[in-house]
Amino acid sequence: MPRNIIDNIIAIGADHAGFALKTALIAELAGLGCQALDVGTADEESVDYPDYAKQVVAALKDGRAARGVLVCGSGIGMSIAANKVKGIRAALCHDELTAELSRRHNDANVLCLPADLIGEHLINRVIDVWLQTEYEGGRHQRRIDKITAFEQNGHAASPDTPS
Repeated sequence: MPRNIIDNIIAIGADHAGFALKTALIAELAGLGCQALDVGTADEESVDYPDYAKQVVAALKDGRAARGVLVCGSGIGMSIAANKVKGIRAALCHDELTAELSRRHNDANVLCLPADLIGEHLINRVIDVWLQTEYEGGRHQRRIDKITAFEQNGHAASPDTPS
């Protein structure tokens, strides 16, 4: 799985709804040969999920972690917040197939998980598949490049103008 030291460091963060699952995932990551960089939260007291999304993506941007995992009740809020940052491709995954495709086709560097919607056993399988799957490149790179261009330009090209 990991190729160098940074490859095995996974930043992980959660809000209060995801705290218990985050704690379990830290042990799961260790079992998969990864080191978790836990950015919080530290308990189940109500917090704002964007604060933890920001900390996970900051760890990726500054090179402290290779990938990130974010957990909240639905996974939706974390996904929206993380995707506001240039270079972050956060994917909300509910099963092994979406986890695999998020890596293989989209080179997702942040996995968002819904603590309230799927069980821990399935989530463990999702994270395992997500960590094991390599980006395919090829025709998918053209699409990643277009996403990067959107980020650079602050807007999409007009719909009738393929770029």
